[in-house]
Amino acid sequence: MSTCLLTTGAPRRIGFISTRLQGTDGVTLEARKWARVLEGMGHTCYWMAGLLDAPVERSHLAPLAHFNHPEVSGLQERLFSVTSRSRAVTQQIQSIKERLKDEIYQFLDRFGIEVVVPENILAIPMHVPLGLAMTEVIAELALPVIAHHHDFAWERERFALSGVNDYLQAAFPPLLHGIEHVVINSLQQKELARRLGIPSQVIPNVLDFGTPPPGLDDYNRDLRREIGLRDDDWLILQPTRVVQRKGIEHAVELVRRLDDPRAVLVISHPAGDEGNAYMAMLHDRITDAGIDVRFIADRVGEVRGMTAEGQKVYTLFDVYPHADLVTYPSHYEGFGNAFLEAVYFGKPVVVNTYAVYARDLDPLGFKTIKLPQLVTREVVEQVRVVLGNEGLRRDWATSNYAVALKYFSYAVARRKLAARLANLFGEGV
Repeated sequence: MSTCLLTTGAPRRIGFISTRLQGTDGVTLEARKWARVLEGMGHTCYWMAGLLDAPVERSHLAPLAHFNHPEVSGLQERLFSVTSRSRAVTQQIQSIKERLKDEIYQFLDRFGIEVVVPENILAIPMHVPLGLAMTEVIAELALPVIAHHHDFAWERERFALSGVNDYLQAAFPPLLHGIEHVVINSLQQKELARRLGIPSQVIPNVLDFGTPPPGLDDYNRDLRREIGLRDDDWLILQPTRVVQRKGIEHAVELVRRLDDPRAVLVISHPAGDEGNAYMAMLHDRITDAGIDVRFIADRVGEVRGMTAEGQKVYTLFDVYPHADLVTYPSHYEGFGNAFLEAVYFGKPVVVNTYAVYARDLDPLGFKTIKLPQLVTREVVEQVRVVLGNEGLRRDWATSNYAVALKYFSYAVARRKLAARLANLFGEGV
């Protein structure tokens, strides 16, 4: 069968700019997916960030662009949870902004960038000088831009009180000619229009549903044994970082109420950057529940390898094939990458009905066990039924994969990105 490549005019040199384009955070993962889609359309992608793991020959490393750079993190602490800022702070913002503008200009000139994709830096003010620098460069050059917004300031409590409201209104995001604004869910689209009068298009997070998922192989076949599980144990996977908004206490409660020695909760990721209080609370809940929980973050990495102690390191995609059930009890998500991953691997999901799921995902017809903000008797009984019925799990897997292929595949991103480029350059799709 032949493959139709969707292109928009001449191939373009497209530059992704962010604070960090490294690791497995959501912004980095989605940027890489966009790049694969765009390169499949004949374009060439380049990268600028404060942390990078892209090919050196296509990268511009600018350490000052990272939100954890000492100058930046020290400045950011003085910008929020306050109502004003000093003149010295303003001068520091401007100084860092000017240096970052120099870095952006160097990146654009070095690679002859024709289209810029700011990844979240014009949405969430994790790095105020970088957002200002990007906005001014766009204004000065009238650059064609596809601004990819994942999180906005109004979606995070820590940005509610600010001494930089003037900057937030100017650059997060900016209302400038030549910008195609892209959000990841319809709630953001509505809020962006209501708050700032900025029109946008929704391009949801995607996965390569056109390619079947990897399964068990000679490397990952022993994962259960390596983490101390038997073949007949129920591996209940929580595939997220340990942060409060992930609602992992609900997964703990679910396993407690299953009251089955086969049920083991496996948490694949480490704690996030929001302090240790939530992890401490979670350990208390686990102790009180008396359940079997395995934290395996030290055995899960971006690539396969070995730990310093000589133990195997697996990827998250090595863990999914072993799961019997995936828990996704988040209180809030911008979209839900882990949900798509569970569907990709054909796993049943217990999913909290967070706002974006309820509005953008649930109406599409996914078969899931819905968690109505708490672990009810009905939820527990549904989980028991699903875990005990292999035929039902197969039916759900087939149905869910078909829905995801239709709405969240690379083909969807390809069509929508082609339209954005067509708008910028006045070309037909």
